[in-house]
Amino acid sequence: MPSHDRPMYALALRLVATVLFSVMLLLVKLTGERDVPLPETLFWRQCLPALGIFSWLLMRGQLHRLKTKRPWVHARRALIGGAGMFLTLGVVRILPLAEATVLGFTTPMFAVMLSVILLKERVGIWRWSAVTAGLAGVIIIAGPNSGSLPMWGVAVGIGAAFMVALVTVQVRDLGRTEEPLTVVFYFSAISAPFLGLFLFKTGISHDLTSWLMLAGIGLTGMFAQVTMTASLRYGSVSSVMVVDYIQLAWATFWGWLIFDHMPPASTWLGAPVIIGASLLIVWREHSLGKIRAVAIKG
Repeated sequence: MPSHDRPMYALALRLVATVLFSVMLLLVKLTGERDVPLPETLFWRQCLPALGIFSWLLMRGQLHRLKTKRPWVHARRALIGGAGMFLTLGVVRILPLAEATVLGFTTPMFAVMLSVILLKERVGIWRWSAVTAGLAGVIIIAGPNSGSLPMWGVAVGIGAAFMVALVTVQVRDLGRTEEPLTVVFYFSAISAPFLGLFLFKTGISHDLTSWLMLAGIGLTGMFAQVTMTASLRYGSVSSVMVVDYIQLAWATFWGWLIFDHMPPASTWLGAPVIIGASLLIVWREHSLGKIRAVAIKG
């Protein structure tokens, strides 16, 4: 199979994805303040991308691009990804944007743990030290001087990071055989009908502003998912995840501009610890990848 590696293109795609993702989370938080139920928000987040991708391919006569030989892998990705999305969108309704974003940076630490549990990979002192430091950063952010962050909100944020670690591994695997559009379509199309069942309970009565926000969530979510998935098709997980840390700048900016919130000192102390630990893991994964590549060639 030909190599898809295009590292600079992958980084550019990931950069676009971080901007779109930050806007989506902002809109999710705003819809929460307008009392739009989270399950309904999730439904439109999934329904609109599925309809948009299907319609676009139908108009171009390219529905064949949705053919797949891995339906059960897509179904598993939709199940895990749906749970992860529920936590990822839910945490921004509980915590300020910056704090919710920082907790998401613990994903590489969970990726290390999963590599030990699922892949039986041997992890050395560098990565275990990074995991320990990252957890210490979480304790700093959630500590007694954190500005009274709700502990259940912190737990949701950590759970979201864990699920994203699971999803990232699966998306990278799917990206070897499937187009980004195909991956995003099946994720949305499989999960949207189940989320639609909640509409019978929550209803869909909103004003125009809320509808526009929901549409914005669906559109930004779709393009963020496509560009993020494409970045994993053209670059390795360890190389593109470095760009994700720009999300903290966007989250802080939106929090200050829209909600007049600036993170407390505990966040500014804990965030560099978590980011540094994550970067250490990324660097170590990259170094090990080069060593393995040399060994294979040799």
